[in-house]
Amino acid sequence: MEIAFSYGRGKVRLPLPDRATVYETHFPEPTAPAPDLILDAVRHPIGSPPLREALGMRRSGDVVVVVSDVTRPIPYARFLPALLSEMEAAGVAPDDILILVATGMHRPTTPAERAAMFGEAAALYRIADHKADDDDGLVDLPGTSRSGARVRLNRHYVEAGFRLVTGLVEPHVMAGFSGGRKAVCPGLCSLRSIRGFHGQAFLSDPRARDANLVGNPCHEEALSVARMAPPDFSLNVVLNRERELVRAFAGDLEGAHERACDLVRECACPPVEKEADVVLTSAGGHPLDATFYQSVKSMVSCLPAVREGGVVISFGTCSEGIGSPEYASLMKAYSGRWRGFLRDIRRPGVFTRDQWQFQLHARALARVGEGNLHFVTDGLPEAELRLLSVQGHVAERGGVVQVVQRLLDGVLAAGQTLAVLPEGPYCAPVPAAP
Repeated sequence: MEIAFSYGRGKVRLPLPDRATVYETHFPEPTAPAPDLILDAVRHPIGSPPLREALGMRRSGDVVVVVSDVTRPIPYARFLPALLSEMEAAGVAPDDILILVATGMHRPTTPAERAAMFGEAAALYRIADHKADDDDGLVDLPGTSRSGARVRLNRHYVEAGFRLVTGLVEPHVMAGFSGGRKAVCPGLCSLRSIRGFHGQAFLSDPRARDANLVGNPCHEEALSVARMAPPDFSLNVVLNRERELVRAFAGDLEGAHERACDLVRECACPPVEKEADVVLTSAGGHPLDATFYQSVKSMVSCLPAVREGGVVISFGTCSEGIGSPEYASLMKAYSGRWRGFLRDIRRPGVFTRDQWQFQLHARALARVGEGNLHFVTDGLPEAELRLLSVQGHVAERGGVVQVVQRLLDGVLAAGQTLAVLPEGPYCAPVPAAP
């Protein structure tokens, strides 16, 4: 059989054995265009008055619309104009609306990215990026989070007259599912607050994994922070493999998110009846495979599908390089020493920005071993790739398919089983119920 894998902004096709087990999402078809789905959701919300009615009770101050950053493939340009028009129909002046990009610790958006992400809205409304290290742009909240941490959030958000958060709900490698509360934490948090959310202790908990919310410390911490400065309205979207909006859930922060998670769990988290000897996975395509940092998610989300000591092969473009300077330096400093990294981050006061991604990466190394964790790209030089605690394979531009095919032929011995994840971490297999 031939399977199409997400790679960059397109697809690549690979011939694979018919006996391979294919894990893929199975979302319903869109029942209406994206703007219509959004308007129906905000007019018939879950656990909340309709958006127009809710806006009639707003406080003095800006109406802040929190959106995800460029690392999430949300088609805002298709539906944001309809959402903003609905808000204006409730009497909100365009000058009173602020679009706030929940960057967390990611880089700010560029003007070109804003134009692509938001379409005509980019030129018509004020837009601001959250800056986690900008003291003047942060506000201390009274009380503490679930873990006992003090919390600082974005000033625009905290002081808003109305807070509307949006997000994409998909499997998330440590928070269970994205969307909902994650727009606030880590999306709008200070560096200190994000450090706790992504800290060593939380990520060491086996419940901090894809598709699990029960007892998940990352989920519970994020939710506790969001409750400290709750949104007045939320909007969660669900996309299919073609990045089409198939469902929208609006209203109460927790109720709408739970409904979205139920759908994603059903459609994107297939059960694993038997672990495979070899797993082949895309890193998810653009924007998720634009950096090695984000591509790591594919190596971790696939782990329930591979046996201990098996082989994982992932591939992504890394068109924007390794990731942040701090992450790249950390990876190179601990090249081939991931166990030493895990020991060091347990020490009091030891913390490096973006270390959590290497801690997740270590889950894959512990499961299959550094010699069996392969990554193929045409976006990084060999000298850098060999320092990233994977078996790196550099392809010529346009030659990824050939390199992946040769590698797969080399590791897939007679009688071995193969599992395939064409969508990368957008599909998160889970152990079958006993």
